[in-house]
Amino acid sequence: MMHGNGAWDDRELHKPIVPPGLGFITCITSLHRDKKKPNDTTAATYSTMATNQVTRWVTNQDGIENLTKETIPMPTPAKGEVLVKISAVSLNYRDTEVVNGLYNYYDKPGTPKKPLVPVSDMCGTVVSVGDDNSPWKVGDRVVSTFLQSHLTGQVYPEHLATGLGKPLDGCLQGYRVFENEGLVRAPGYLTDEEASCLPIAGVTAWMAIHGMGVRKGEGETVLLQGTGGVSVAGLQIARAGGMKTIITSSSDEKLEKAKTLGADYVINYRTSPDWEKEVMRITGDKGVDVILETGGAGTLYKSLDCVAFGGLISCIGYVSGREDKAGEARVNLNLLALRRTVTLKGIINGPRDRFEEMCRFYEKHQIRPVVDRVFGFQEAAEAMKYLAGGSHFGKVVVRVE
Repeated sequence: MMHGNGAWDDRELHKPIVPPGLGFITCITSLHRDKKKPNDTTAATYSTMATNQVTRWVTNQDGIENLTKETIPMPTPAKGEVLVKISAVSLNYRDTEVVNGLYNYYDKPGTPKKPLVPVSDMCGTVVSVGDDNSPWKVGDRVVSTFLQSHLTGQVYPEHLATGLGKPLDGCLQGYRVFENEGLVRAPGYLTDEEASCLPIAGVTAWMAIHGMGVRKGEGETVLLQGTGGVSVAGLQIARAGGMKTIITSSSDEKLEKAKTLGADYVINYRTSPDWEKEVMRITGDKGVDVILETGGAGTLYKSLDCVAFGGLISCIGYVSGREDKAGEARVNLNLLALRRTVTLKGIINGPRDRFEEMCRFYEKHQIRPVVDRVFGFQEAAEAMKYLAGGSHFGKVVVRVE
């Protein structure tokens, strides 16, 4: 929700999506408690399939409340494919948009909304391979890539056609067939729930900071907007890379959690609506070198007022709005970018090779994604409503049982 002072409220942004009267639900786990250990199952365990059916959630892209379950026959991987038993999926804001019929940015005009399995991010175990030449073996623990065909370099329209959770069926199901190249090895030290947080939140944060080359780290400052999955991942990545970090939120409680993760400075944008001025004060009027711009219409112009000369603004989301307010007179974006020789970069996740690069960085620094709550598979709709409500810190996960 935008306020007249230009601040946004990350706890109220998505209220139209959440039906009134949603009851509080019991969490299965929280920030650092009772997480499932990494899968240590051996290949022999999967010599025979325990079931010949797959249960999955399906959306007609007509609202979270209309999510339904169905059962289909167990698929068989063909040559170049593997069958994965999915153990955990993490949710992203994109998933709520898909389910609510709002994610139409790449649809051709007149494209009908078809039923699909939502959710792009998963961690699971290979249970069957399609041929002897597979790079994967039964028992391998894997995570999905978001754009299945995006292996390296710049993203193109043909890659967008292979996005999990739309247009392709996603991962909110017990088993799924993946092409060999659509998977990355899960870091061994992470739980299934933690590893499932990497494909979108982790990779997007990595590309937002390092997508244009590895930052020098020391002496540079990163501004993280909000405390959702991408921003918290960005905080962890930046801190591990030796960068100073500033993070914003409307919640003092969330800011205290950010401090425990090593945030150097925190700003409550509700009590400090001119937060861009506070950023400039903190940096001695230099500005920040990198901004993870997740707000959109309500925050971009403030970001342009506190970015350093030659700085990078990575445009990731638009939780404060997609369109400028009617009648607002603003300096042209071209001039604002020129004023401080700013790079404005749109981020649509990243390719497979950069995902693997990020995993090596995570392994080196033993970074553990922050899981706010874990829901059971039967509670998938409740998990999406919880995410849409905006009260989470870090990631929301569904355990697939």
